[in-house]
Amino acid sequence: MAYIVFVQPAVLSGKMFGIDTGLDFGAVTTATCLSAALATAIMALYARYPIAQAPGMGENFFFVFSAIPAATAAGFANGWQVALGVVFVSGVLFLLLSLIGLRELIFNSISSSLKNGIAAGIGLFIAFIGLQQASVIVKDPGTAVTMNTHFASPDLIIYFVGVLTTAVLHARRVRGSILWGIVVAGVLACLLKLTLPYMPAGFSARPDVRDSMLVTRFEFATGIVAPPPSLGPTFLKMDIAHALRPTMLPFVFVFLFMLTFDAIGTLIGVCEQAGLMRENKLPRAKQAMVSDAIGTVAGAALGTSTVTSFVESAAGVEAGGRTGLTGLVVAALFLLALFFSPVIAMIGAYPPVTAPALTIVGAMMMQNVTKIDWKDYTESIPAFLIIVGIPFSYSIADGLALGFISYAVVKALSGRGREIGWLTYLLAIVLLLYFLFVRSQMGSR
Repeated sequence: MAYIVFVQPAVLSGKMFGIDTGLDFGAVTTATCLSAALATAIMALYARYPIAQAPGMGENFFFVFSAIPAATAAGFANGWQVALGVVFVSGVLFLLLSLIGLRELIFNSISSSLKNGIAAGIGLFIAFIGLQQASVIVKDPGTAVTMNTHFASPDLIIYFVGVLTTAVLHARRVRGSILWGIVVAGVLACLLKLTLPYMPAGFSARPDVRDSMLVTRFEFATGIVAPPPSLGPTFLKMDIAHALRPTMLPFVFVFLFMLTFDAIGTLIGVCEQAGLMRENKLPRAKQAMVSDAIGTVAGAALGTSTVTSFVESAAGVEAGGRTGLTGLVVAALFLLALFFSPVIAMIGAYPPVTAPALTIVGAMMMQNVTKIDWKDYTESIPAFLIIVGIPFSYSIADGLALGFISYAVVKALSGRGREIGWLTYLLAIVLLLYFLFVRSQMGSR
């Protein structure tokens, strides 16, 4: 998860896209580490689950490309502060829904097949993210995505060495196989970076070498420790008053929707993988969801976007994490990251080193497809739509919505509508209305 320490401030500040959102890079870095540590510690101590939390990917892009422009277009001079206010309000609403138990009811109303479909879909999703980050899968104008055929690229070499090392060690049941894979890939990246200048000119001049991330992005750490950046530029700077204006309320709802279903999806996926589910229910689900809500409220106050449970928690589960102790270690490491940013920047800013972990974890999570009742089409088809919907829509929330709506429709029209409760139908109606009247408008912005 260390990548979020650098990706989040790069996204929110606009530096990743060559724009200036008004948010300070250093302050967002500190806010990211503090909010991740706080939320993960609450999850560990209150819910006692091995699930780590941090500002979510997806929500941060929506924050920059939808919420801030909407606030600016509405005439608010401090667009980023209004956007933080929107996140804060959505977090408060999220907390209220968690405290009254509504989110827990939604969680428990999801069938076993759908829960396992969610786990498998998230597995495909994080594997897809890993393949994209390592440039194994690249964009293609004709087919959307395609295989990168530049196999001499140092990025691909490092990725495949890392993924094969991890796979072999995992198959041989070596403890810490995922971490060892990262170490081997990291060492290889350093060696290649050092030796590339001494290789034949014809090889170094090849486009797949010259333009590789190893050449253009990978940089050795300039030191080991560094002081944490000041939190001052973003601390308690959210504009709640303008966030409650009618213009911004749709964005509050979208953030609330994304947070609710990303959290539910991740909890189901990771806990199903860890074997923590009991009779298709998750003990202490309410406590787990409250942790998400408090993290989001605190994150907005500190100066970062929506905090949620991370699917990368499955890496810790796969390595043996089963209790809140796993989360406490992660929380402590997020705090330490504030002081060891140069080293983490070196590893976290070069995706081919960490992408093998996502690929292997994705493979492990796919085993949940065996628990789906494939012979019952009212269960298997909606589960399948979730499995393909999450990675293809590039959104856990949208993939879940697709499956939930189809589940209610298929059950009702096949004459088996009484097998599911009223909450499932209500949820399907709400999600359908969300797609028709809110999500479609957000997509057009």
